[in-house]
Amino acid sequence: MACRTTWRALALLPALALAAAGCAQSIAPVGADGELQFKEPGKLTTCTHLPYPPFQFDENGTTVGFDVELVDLVARDLGLQQELFDTPFEGIQSGEALNTRKCDVAAAAMTITDTRKQNMDFSDPYFDAKQALLVTKKAPHQDLAELRGKKLGVQLGTTGEEYATEHKAAHGYEIVQFEDVALMQNAVQSGKVDAAINDNGVVLDFAKKNPDTEVTAEYSTGEAYGIGVQKGNVGLAEKINESLRKAQESGEYDRIYQKWFGQAPNNP
Repeated sequence: MACRTTWRALALLPALALAAAGCAQSIAPVGADGELQFKEPGKLTTCTHLPYPPFQFDENGTTVGFDVELVDLVARDLGLQQELFDTPFEGIQSGEALNTRKCDVAAAAMTITDTRKQNMDFSDPYFDAKQALLVTKKAPHQDLAELRGKKLGVQLGTTGEEYATEHKAAHGYEIVQFEDVALMQNAVQSGKVDAAINDNGVVLDFAKKNPDTEVTAEYSTGEAYGIGVQKGNVGLAEKINESLRKAQESGEYDRIYQKWFGQAPNNP
């Protein structure tokens, strides 16, 4: 159903008003002169979903992380200052956050998928990822196949949830959804779920900081992260790609990667 945006239509159809109000109108990111337009003058506003360490999370009152530093480079090259906007991941990956101009770009350790490419455009890939299984050392299940009849935690709207759903019938586990990764990880520690699956970067970081947990399996899924822009915002996507290429050529990408992952990148 198409979204009506005129208030007259809403007044005549009160029963549809709430549903229609949820369909926000898309706003063009480029002016009539072809110049890039940003949500706020002087700022590059980034939609993300916290916490997701080491990509983006709060530390001593400041949001930091791998993605944050990469987008700082893009903002610097554009002569702007990055402004972060924390919003549910579902609204990011659906493209709604970009279409309603809550932000100019979306950087949330987000895998480039065919479905998401229908909702937004992406930069070139900047990070390779796998899916990984998080368990406690008290119950160190080695694989999804050991979870028959048990509970597997996933983060809502993620490729981890997709992977878990694809293999649910084969392994016979129950999927338990969580709004964010912190709730999912805490559920593993507390025993609310028997294991959880998510991107290896964030899961390995959690296990390193929480020695009562461990990662027992990784699954190669060919995933790569991209920075999202509103569909058709080719100019901004090109600017992001220029900054990413420059960072890789100058060694800044390697420095940032080493800082947040403690090792050099394999495939930047």
